[in-house]
Amino acid sequence: MSLPQDLKYSEDHEWIKVEGNTAIIGITDFAQSELGDIVFVELPEEGDDISTGDSFGSVESVKTVSELYAPVSGSVVAVNEELEDSPELVNESPYEGAWMLKVELSDESELDNLLDAAGYQAVIEK
Repeated sequence: MSLPQDLKYSEDHEWIKVEGNTAIIGITDFAQSELGDIVFVELPEEGDDISTGDSFGSVESVKTVSELYAPVSGSVVAVNEELEDSPELVNESPYEGAWMLKVELSDESELDNLLDAAGYQAVIEK
């Protein structure tokens, strides 16, 4: 299982890559492997606001539907449209091709509440 060291993680299995005041968000390799084959991804629209801990969409697999929870608050500035036609990218490339949202952070201090790779590894090993 892949766990990039340069990302931050939530206990809800989302990853974040921070570039300036923008957070790129997706789900972890662990999450996609637990879900199985992804068949549909529902995401918010550009311009929508998301708040930490609130659901911002869902991922549907052949097994189940799983809610996506915002690891940070902010305004959605980009949505990965490729996932609409190719949801399987979440299984194939969870950290590169299957990023889900780009969010302009409203409160950068929320990043302090996220886990580093070692902290997230401890969560998934429970």
